[in-house]
Amino acid sequence: MTKQLKLKIITPEKLILEEMVDQVSLPTTEGEITILPDHIPLISGLASGDVVAVTGGEYVPMAVVGGFIEVKKGDTGITEVAILADFAEHLSEISDEKIAQAKNKAEEMRKAMENKEHVDFEHFEAELERSLTRVKIADKWRTKKYRK
Repeated sequence: MTKQLKLKIITPEKLILEEMVDQVSLPTTEGEITILPDHIPLISGLASGDVVAVTGGEYVPMAVVGGFIEVKKGDTGITEVAILADFAEHLSEISDEKIAQAKNKAEEMRKAMENKEHVDFEHFEAELERSLTRVKIADKWRTKKYRK
C-alpha cells in the first residue's frame, strides 16, 4: 500500500471534502505547489485557482478562492493538509448555468457601483473573484477527465 495524505477542504459554510489522497496540487500566494506524503510542515496563503487532488489515478479538481493552507504531521503520523478557503466548489458543481448567473450577478454589482453611496467594494471584489475563478477553472478542465 502506498502512502497517502489526509486532505480537508473547509469553507466558512461547510466541510467541502475530506478524504485520503495520493497528492494535492494547489495555488499558494507564492506560486503553485504539490504536496506529497511526508511533506514538511507548512502554512501559506491560498491564491485563487484550482486545487487538484489525485487519488487512485483520478483527478479531483476544486475551484478555490482565497484562504490558507496548513500542512502538518498528524497524531497517527499521516501528513494532513487543511485548506481553509473563503470559497470552494467541486468542478462538477460548476455548470454553464452557474457561470452565467455569476456573470449576471457581477454585472448587477458593477452597475450598483455607479451609485457611489451604496457600494460594497469588498463584497463586489469577492463575487467577481469567485465568478472569474469559476470560468477559468471550468474552461481549464472542460476537455480533461476527472472524478465527478
